[in-house]
Amino acid sequence: MHICKIMPQSHISHQFSSPIWRLEIDNLKDVIVAETRDAAEKQVHFAAIDLKTGNVYFDNFQTEERWLTGIEAAYDGVLLIHNYQNESGPAHKGLIAVNETSGDVLWMNYNLSFDYLSINGPVCYDARFQPRKLVLTDIKTGATIRPYEPSIDLELANGIVLPEEQTDEIVLAMHLPATAVQNSVHYVEHYNLRIVSLHAITAGVLQQRLYVMQGADIVFEDLLNTDIQKLQPESFLLYKHYLIYLKNRSQLRVLNLNEV
Repeated sequence: MHICKIMPQSHISHQFSSPIWRLEIDNLKDVIVAETRDAAEKQVHFAAIDLKTGNVYFDNFQTEERWLTGIEAAYDGVLLIHNYQNESGPAHKGLIAVNETSGDVLWMNYNLSFDYLSINGPVCYDARFQPRKLVLTDIKTGATIRPYEPSIDLELANGIVLPEEQTDEIVLAMHLPATAVQNSVHYVEHYNLRIVSLHAITAGVLQQRLYVMQGADIVFEDLLNTDIQKLQPESFLLYKHYLIYLKNRSQLRVLNLNEV
C-alpha cells in the first residue's frame, strides 16, 4: 500500500462554534446550508456556503425562535426554516424563507407547513385546515402558485449519494490501511476512487477515520474523531464531485474529488 506524500487540501474547511446537526444542499445553486445546535445554551444557528467557490455567505443566522427551529429545505437560492410546535414533539410549525447569499428574510408564514420539495418548488399546506390541501408555493414570495398536481409535482432528487455499510468478506477484500472495528465500514465509489470511513483502535483509543483510495493507494486521509466512547454515525456524503464530511462534529470539510 502506498500513501501519497503530497495530499490534496480541503476545498472548504469551516469551523463552527457548535456541533453540526443537519446539512442540506440547494442543487440548483450548489449551496450547502448547515444547522448547528448548542444544547447547553439552547441556541440554533444557520449557515450557507457556496460549494463551487467556498464563499461563506453567512454562518450565524438566527431566527426570533432561538431553539425550537431547524432547516426544512434549500431550493433556488432560498433556505426554508421551520419552527417546532413544542419542545417535546417533532411536529413542525410555520416557515421562514431566507436568501442564501444575503441572509435577508424574504417572507414568513406561521400558518404554512412544508410537505415536500418538488421539481417545481416546495409543496405546502395551511396547517389550520383539515383535511390538508396541498399547494405549490413560490419559494421567493410564499405565495400560492396553484393547487398541487401529483402527476407533475414530482419529488426533487437532491443528488446526494450516501455511503453504504459493508462488512465481513467485502471489507477484508478492500485491503484497508487500518483494521475496522466490528469489521464494518461506510463505503462509496466515485469513478476510480473508493471512499471509506471506519472506526479503528489506535494505542487503545477509539478513532473514526476517512480514506480516499485509488486502487491500493491512499490519495487522501483525515482523522474525523478521536478518543470517542462509541461508534459514530456515517460521517460523509457525496454530491457531484464534492466529498462532504464532518470533522469533530463541528467542522465542515469539502474535498473536490476532481483535484485528487
